[in-house]
Amino acid sequence: MTSQWRQAILADPWAWWRSQMPITEKWAYFDHAAVGPLSLAAFETMSGFLDQASKLGDTVWPSWAARKEKLRQDTAKLLNCTPAEIGLVPNTSTGINWVAEGWAWQPGDNIVVPAGEFPSNLFPWLNQQARGVEVRVVPRRAADEVGVGDLMDAADASTRMVAASWVGYASGFRLDVAELVEAAHRRGILVFLDAIQGLGMFPLDLQKVPVDFLAADGHKWLLGPEGAGVAMIRSEHLDKIRVGNVGWGSVKNSYNYNDPKLDLRDEAARFEAGSANMVGLGGLSASLEMFLAVNECHGESAIGDRVVALATQLDGMLRQLGATTSLAVDPKHRSGIVNFSLRGVEPAQIRSRGLDEHVVLSCRGSGVRASVHAYNNEDDLQRLVAVARSFC
Repeated sequence: MTSQWRQAILADPWAWWRSQMPITEKWAYFDHAAVGPLSLAAFETMSGFLDQASKLGDTVWPSWAARKEKLRQDTAKLLNCTPAEIGLVPNTSTGINWVAEGWAWQPGDNIVVPAGEFPSNLFPWLNQQARGVEVRVVPRRAADEVGVGDLMDAADASTRMVAASWVGYASGFRLDVAELVEAAHRRGILVFLDAIQGLGMFPLDLQKVPVDFLAADGHKWLLGPEGAGVAMIRSEHLDKIRVGNVGWGSVKNSYNYNDPKLDLRDEAARFEAGSANMVGLGGLSASLEMFLAVNECHGESAIGDRVVALATQLDGMLRQLGATTSLAVDPKHRSGIVNFSLRGVEPAQIRSRGLDEHVVLSCRGSGVRASVHAYNNEDDLQRLVAVARSFC
């Protein structure tokens, strides 16, 4: 962290963060749960890479590789695990498939998944049905959510894993990860966490909450580019997962091209078969540094507290207009996602009107999804509410 960054973050982290987001010059952006805008740090790092790649070629490749490894180290710092447990992926789906395809399933095994998951955390598990694995999709309750108790009620002696999202992509419901891991592990069941809607926003200490596997792309809340993400495989599970996609990067002596030996690396990087998306991973690394800087100055809960406070404020403003919203009653289950609807108004109409007013939203589930980030401010909220008010 530069001294200039530190002084600004200590003074006002959210105003500083806003200054690092060029999108704010024109847009009130509430679509981080889909594709977030690039941070200035990511943009400058990626632009620098392109400049070097065009003028210097691979003469500076070692610096690119070092930036990639810094992403691995910083992700481990964010999650309080070891860098050896972090793998770099092009997307969340890849990280999920590492485990889904690599686990030694036996006919009659089952995996438990909540209803309403994004397809990335459903299809890889359904794909195991050809191997005799049962996928138990747990239906939602009246409250439109699947709780830890619901998931565990669906499990039995043949359940090997529970795979669930940290935050629901449409509803914004935030799962109590610690409760799930404790309940599952008590019964010998492993936990896969789709962390794409929560990583960076909310703290997760893997020494205290021993999630077995997770994956997350960096192009949403982490404000990096598409095609760059992270995964985590706990060290005790590494040799239990078959590496199905092997390449030169999978082995210990990766650069010994003249005498290659299939001796897999003793770390999650064994799944990184070939050349990496250096420009994308570099951009994500630069953006992640912003999150770590705020955590260092204000504590690991500061970002999540800020996001939930803004989402709660927005929820109240929308309810005053008569909107129906999805925000959880219990604050511990809230996230930056507020899904809302207006009686008699199609969600697509609201989204379209928003774009006309430079307010970015998505249509998800049965309503309009607003995904609020830490750099959003009161003015952004007012602009969104004005769009909704125009239909009242």
